[in-house]
Amino acid sequence: MATRVAVIGVGSMGKNHARVYNELPEAELVAVSDANPTVAQAIGAQFGTAAFTDYRELLAQVKPEAVTIAVPTAMHEEVALAALEAGADVLVEKPIAATLEEGQHIIERARELNRKLMVGHIVRFNPALQALKQKLQGGELGRIFQIFCRRAGPFPARIRDVGVVVDLAPHDVDIMRFLTGMDPERVYAETEQRIHTDHEDLLFGMLRFPEGITGALEINWLTPTKVREVLVLGERGLFRVDDLVQDLYFFENAQAAADNYPALRVLKGVSEGSMVRYSLQRYEPLKAELQAFLKAVRGEAPVAVTGEDGLKALRLALALVESGLKHQVVEV
Repeated sequence: MATRVAVIGVGSMGKNHARVYNELPEAELVAVSDANPTVAQAIGAQFGTAAFTDYRELLAQVKPEAVTIAVPTAMHEEVALAALEAGADVLVEKPIAATLEEGQHIIERARELNRKLMVGHIVRFNPALQALKQKLQGGELGRIFQIFCRRAGPFPARIRDVGVVVDLAPHDVDIMRFLTGMDPERVYAETEQRIHTDHEDLLFGMLRFPEGITGALEINWLTPTKVREVLVLGERGLFRVDDLVQDLYFFENAQAAADNYPALRVLKGVSEGSMVRYSLQRYEPLKAELQAFLKAVRGEAPVAVTGEDGLKALRLALALVESGLKHQVVEV
């Protein structure tokens, strides 16, 4: 039997959740809500489902089994708690909340009510990053030296209640945690405000992980073309992910291959070797994310991105904001 799902907040991201739920045979989209009545009615009509302007009325009248929450970040705690109290499992878009205290409150309430809580870190579900994770776990890169993430593009037209760091950096710090299986020890950031808003719109950050791994982030809303790139450098070469087209490349360190590395356990040098572009099965990351959520709701799999994962990503993003403001290294 299909899981009865609803989407609260059907703006730029939420409408895509509604679309994908509507396409999945394991889901039944029973309702949507949005504070904008025109938007709510339009999305409800598009997918042939009930539309509300008050999410509390939706929860009370429709009683969905699972809910996506895609409202502005400042409302995440309020709406997530209401959905959990109404008996629904919850997928909340990232960041998990506006503050660490609010995020912790959501996690604790979900645990008390024995409800599933997942955070929408959609980039994890990109097929190229999933393939890269498998290759790193298989030891194909040897020791990891460095991870570099670039996420740049034009200033978004949608209304903002946070700056570029809290909005976008959780994606990339979560990718770093996902790929390394580690939490960083300290961060440092430089931030700038170049567009007339209340928040920063440019970040260059550095993260220090255990085992000598360094991370770097370049994130902004000031670039007139979209860039989504992840580079992972290690003993045997360099992996590169182009998130936009779901491509995964490997640039070989020929010296490591020639020296029969890692049997020697001493890296004698680095030289240019062959380049491989892997053949991957492409799919929509949001579809994979929602399928993972529904499996967790049905008890068929663990939650793929836990509330704790979301809280750690938010903690790191806020530490980067703090570092940018204080011009100091922040221990995490």
